[in-house]
Amino acid sequence: MNCRFSTEIATIGLMAMALALAGCGGKSEPSPAPAAVPAKIEAEPEPAAQPNAEPAPAPEAAPDTAVADAAAPGDPVKGKRVFLKCLACHSIAMGENKVGPSLYKIVGAAAGKSENFRYSDALAASGVIWTEEALDAYLENPAKNLPGNKMLFPGLPTPQERADVIAYLKSVE
Repeated sequence: MNCRFSTEIATIGLMAMALALAGCGGKSEPSPAPAAVPAKIEAEPEPAAQPNAEPAPAPEAAPDTAVADAAAPGDPVKGKRVFLKCLACHSIAMGENKVGPSLYKIVGAAAGKSENFRYSDALAASGVIWTEEALDAYLENPAKNLPGNKMLFPGLPTPQERADVIAYLKSVE
């Protein structure tokens, strides 16, 4: 290895350690600059404070994920991938039923009312309209949400997966 190259690497390493220690928040004396600092690595000077300038706004706090379990808006592209879990039993083609009914234009439709499919009594009599909220609740745990239905799928436990699938179902034309 070239001696100059290894000296530059050692210098860079020392500078990185000094910066890491300086960021720890403890009071310490500034470390002296290394003897040979490559010109490419020199730090830019901090901008001078301008008189009568407004202080920079405080950074926003990170959202409290323990409070909000809501999903971000659904992504139909990701939802199409999640829907692969549903393809064994459902189709998105109009009128194409499998073990489960076609889910073509399901968002906004009445539950248990599609033609040419025999629904469970529980689903047919539910009176549910498949709004985004109703689909979200059902897809989380179908057996718990609508006891007596025939769907054996355990559900999609994450809110984001459900939001993505619903966005995909809404996008199907």
